[in-house]
Amino acid sequence: MSVSTLASLPRPGAKALPPQAARERSVRRRLGLAWVLLVLDAVTFYPGYALVVPIPHRIGQVITQGALPLALLLLLTVNRKMRVRPNAFLCLMSLLIMVALMTIIQAHHVGTGYRTARLAEFVAALWLLSPWWGRRDMPLLRYHLLAYAVLLGSMFAGLAVAPGRALASGRLTGMFWPIPPTEAAHYAAVVIGATILLWLGSRLSGRITLLAVAAAGTVLMLSHTRTALGGMVLGIAVGALSLGTRSARVRKVLSGAGVVLSAAAVTVSGVVAAWLIRGENTRELTTLTGRTLVWSAILHSPRGAFQVIFGSGLSNLSFDGLPIDSSWFAAYHDLGLAGVGVCAAMLLFLLVAAWTRPPGVERAVALFLITYCLASSVTETGLSDASTYLLDLAVAASLLASSGRAGWLSRPALRAPTAGIRGPIAPAAAGPGMAGGST
Repeated sequence: MSVSTLASLPRPGAKALPPQAARERSVRRRLGLAWVLLVLDAVTFYPGYALVVPIPHRIGQVITQGALPLALLLLLTVNRKMRVRPNAFLCLMSLLIMVALMTIIQAHHVGTGYRTARLAEFVAALWLLSPWWGRRDMPLLRYHLLAYAVLLGSMFAGLAVAPGRALASGRLTGMFWPIPPTEAAHYAAVVIGATILLWLGSRLSGRITLLAVAAAGTVLMLSHTRTALGGMVLGIAVGALSLGTRSARVRKVLSGAGVVLSAAAVTVSGVVAAWLIRGENTRELTTLTGRTLVWSAILHSPRGAFQVIFGSGLSNLSFDGLPIDSSWFAAYHDLGLAGVGVCAAMLLFLLVAAWTRPPGVERAVALFLITYCLASSVTETGLSDASTYLLDLAVAASLLASSGRAGWLSRPALRAPTAGIRGPIAPAAAGPGMAGGST
């Protein structure tokens, strides 16, 4: 008896699923695992962390870099005919590959070519996922939040096992996986913002929302990251305002938030200011913890006309050994003005797509993700390379895609549900708007 036959047999005491339901569950699991692997690939393995269970740097690199081809293989088992939903966002993201290819002819190390190939694989995986865009049950958002929840869970586990080491620098870091405070805050902010907006849109219960916000909020506060906090607040405000005209709950929450913020400004403004200053002196604050010095060095470094337009090739997002810490300066350094233009076009397109979409929770969450990435791009890198920020934007694009009529592999039992965030996982249909018919 084959392994696949054994896997399909029902467990003792369990009801046997109909063939279509069993196939659907298998597809759902493979899609979810593929997305988790994409997130793992985008999570950089940083050396030098004193982990609870030491992981050699080479082993960590193999785990993260091996996740991407494995994700592609899983997606090919689901989307065997490699059918896609053509859409402008992924076309713009593909332009990043074209710009990166231009720089290979003047690259001085193998890493540039490898990073370009990795970006191409990353975008190819998103193309293979495109038939599942535009579904009302929002599968990619669910998998995205699940992956971030797992990462946050590892932060809590490290804090419980080794609290002194996890907070040794005054900011929470990962002890089971090398997650720096800025990335931990990113995951927490996205979970908080998306969860709150799903609750405001009546897609989540209050109990689940409270637990998720409390857990992720703890990580966000302990990570002590101002960029994530500011981007989250701004993103939630934009997303909630897009729901405000339709939901009485949103209007009440916005009114209550205004009262709370007004009271906090009077009573705990000193504590908030101390948290934001983070013990830094005036020079550190004015230079954004030294970031502006690196940015100035990038602008004043000698470049030829070709490098100004197409950059120097995908790098490890550093300049002279110092982190760039800005998506825009990193894009200029790696991909030149062409790369900066593509990154701006991706964000602009998503904003226009959100503007043209009818109000709803999908648009609200998408606006939150777009706003958060836009705010974070000033002091965080990720828009010009395979990263969790590009995955955030891909989730936003999937929420803004049109659902339309039934598409390929559509059957009566596999159509998208009319409500809720759980349901069948058949590919979404193609329709007018952001995404066209499947090919």
